[in-house]
Amino acid sequence: MVRCFCLLVILALCFTTPVPAQSVERFQQDRFAIGFWVDPPADDQMDVRYAAIADAGFTVVLGGFGASTPETIERQLTLCEKFDLKALVYSVSREFDNLPEHPACWGYMIRDEPSAALFPELRAIVDKIRAERPRRLAYINLFPNYANEEQLGTKTYEEHVRRFIDEVNVDVLSMDHYPIFKPDEDGRDDYCENLAVMREESQRAGVPFWNFFNTMPYGPHTDPTEAQLRWQIYTSLAYGAKGVMYFCYWTPGGGEFPKGGAIIHRDGRPSRHYDQAKRINAAVKNFGPTLMQLTSTRVIRIAPDTDVTAALEGSPIKNIARADVDPPHDYLIGVFRHADGRQAVLLNNYRFAYTAWPTVEFARPVEDVREIDPATGQEIAVIDDSPAMDGIQLSLDSGAGRLFLVPAE
Repeated sequence: MVRCFCLLVILALCFTTPVPAQSVERFQQDRFAIGFWVDPPADDQMDVRYAAIADAGFTVVLGGFGASTPETIERQLTLCEKFDLKALVYSVSREFDNLPEHPACWGYMIRDEPSAALFPELRAIVDKIRAERPRRLAYINLFPNYANEEQLGTKTYEEHVRRFIDEVNVDVLSMDHYPIFKPDEDGRDDYCENLAVMREESQRAGVPFWNFFNTMPYGPHTDPTEAQLRWQIYTSLAYGAKGVMYFCYWTPGGGEFPKGGAIIHRDGRPSRHYDQAKRINAAVKNFGPTLMQLTSTRVIRIAPDTDVTAALEGSPIKNIARADVDPPHDYLIGVFRHADGRQAVLLNNYRFAYTAWPTVEFARPVEDVREIDPATGQEIAVIDDSPAMDGIQLSLDSGAGRLFLVPAE
């Protein structure tokens, strides 16, 4: 896949003295992360701008474009606390005495898309922050799997991510990947392959993973539809992501973005993506408390030519059928273990241009199954969307998913 934009380097700190290994309190993620790249300007409209961020269902703000000085960062943190947001702030100084410890501060933006050659330097920074600022996150974001060997500093992407986890010892694994959505170029499977690597390595290390996805037109990328935004987010959830990050919130300047078109235009007007994000985030935020209790155990792809019975064997869903008039099956299914011992299953429509209306048979009686209501986050009985038909019909919007809890066998 063509890569036409590398995110700006946020910070390059350098510590030559390693921090001795010791027992320290590490960052613990306490809410599902819904965030973005490019924070709003730190101007006299800051209060209104942060109210809009909260109203759109975001939970975390990444700084560095708007709030980039000690004074504006302090304002950012005050507003994040006011609107129940967390912040990863721009690190403006090498002096740790100047790193804020505000209650709204989740941690500090350290580096974007490092080569493996920088891993030793980054490990020293992570260790130093962990020792000097316990419970704060040293946030580093990785390349996608379409980066080349020169960018990665390794022969393969899998080696790059594994070495990063082992050598830098981070508390959150993160990457950006922007799939192409075109009739003659479909990047969705590559996106899933990237998420599969993140899932494997985050589970091996016992840390959550987040990912950036595309929200705006630039380079070879078309402007995503609302369904394509949904598809990117729900696919991340199916692979077990504990954070989804929009690229971008405020439209960045520069010649690489002549169309503009992020969630907020450069002049401060909301684009159509604002209301789209608000609708999507409302459901994801309501899913959040349940998602934070889930551990991914399996991801199942039901493509049009898949043997459905064989693919679903041992999962919380026993079978998926369809009416003859409906298109062939096309689903992505995330299977999880809930902290209370139940199983969970996220059934996603893999198509972003058509709705789906599967007939679903759960592995347990449907009266024992609960659905997480996207409007409230509460557990509710499974509702048959077509009671005049045989079996349980589940209506799925294009690119959308539904989350169910199933008693363990």
